Amino acid sequence: MMADMDASSTVGAAETGVVLKYSLIWFLLLLVIPLYFVQEASGRIGLVTGKGLGELVRENYSRRTAVLMAFPMALTDVLTYAVEYAGAAVGFAVFGVPPLISVPIVFLAHVFLVVGNKYSQAERALLALSPLLFLSFGLVLWQRGLKPYPFLVVSSSPSFLFLLAANVGAVIMPFMLFFQASATAIKWSTRKEGVGTGEAMKRVRVETFVGAIATEILMVFVEMSTAGLDPSTDFVSPRSLYTALASASPLAPSLFSVGLISAAFLALVVISLGSAWGVVEALGVERERAYMIYMVESVPAALVISLVPTSSLVGSILNLLVLLVFTLIGPGVILGLLISNEKVMGERRSKRLELVAYWASLIFVILFGFLAIL
Repeated sequence: MMADMDASSTVGAAETGVVLKYSLIWFLLLLVIPLYFVQEASGRIGLVTGKGLGELVRENYSRRTAVLMAFPMALTDVLTYAVEYAGAAVGFAVFGVPPLISVPIVFLAHVFLVVGNKYSQAERALLALSPLLFLSFGLVLWQRGLKPYPFLVVSSSPSFLFLLAANVGAVIMPFMLFFQASATAIKWSTRKEGVGTGEAMKRVRVETFVGAIATEILMVFVEMSTAGLDPSTDFVSPRSLYTALASASPLAPSLFSVGLISAAFLALVVISLGSAWGVVEALGVERERAYMIYMVESVPAALVISLVPTSSLVGSILNLLVLLVFTLIGPGVILGLLISNEKVMGERRSKRLELVAYWASLIFVILFGFLAIL
């Protein structure tokens, strides 16, 4: 769940803080609701069926439908990979490590974690990394202190609506649907004796709810940490980021960079798994061959970010976040159909209130994507 707070989300929240200060805190906290209901459906379907989303679409619809659903997600993930490597490169550059060194290190570390290891091992490593996000961004906020900015501001201006859509796209990402379904299926296929489906479902729901809250708290931390900074701050420029945050404390740039690196690395692992699982499941290929997808998607992104300056990427990152909202439509709609299908879910299919909550959450998310382009 915390992989939803990746490098692009961090940059999006930081840009929101610079432009709107505390104005979207209410909205970020509101996003806990759609984030939970959409991701809960993904986890529940993986738990009940023991299969990933791509595999279920292929079996219940067709291979073509599964491919049409998975490949737009995979294509946008190539861009997302580039953003994650850029985020890690910027974070390391604050410590004086150039991209030609930092990006290959991050690439090798994330590939080592996803190739040849069981999912449970990757999960433990990421859980150990996750507290760094709270510690680093929380300390930056503590050093900057609370400011007398209004918390509730609503506007119909195009820039305000665009940042609303960017924050929605930053929170509910398409690869997370594929990841959570497959990861839950893998995790609970080897569940201990004595843990029934009902108890397992309770645990999945609790984990998802806690993850949704954690993700949005992190977004709030970053937005509040950057509120009041110079509006010209470029958060993918190491020099600009350092100059802006150093005004609060000499340690603030380093702490923010640690959070940015951690968020980027955590997301790289989850994107690799979620995207690759979705594609191989849609194609009907064995999951053991998913490493080929890691290479095809990740290597070009790593090479580009190693060699091309990351400056002036903020606008592209915000546009990518809005694009992710539209990429969510296909898998989101089919997931909604699957969770109500008795043939697929049996007695665990979604009932009326659950379906209302799911479809309302999905429509809410997609609506803001369209608002951004009006």
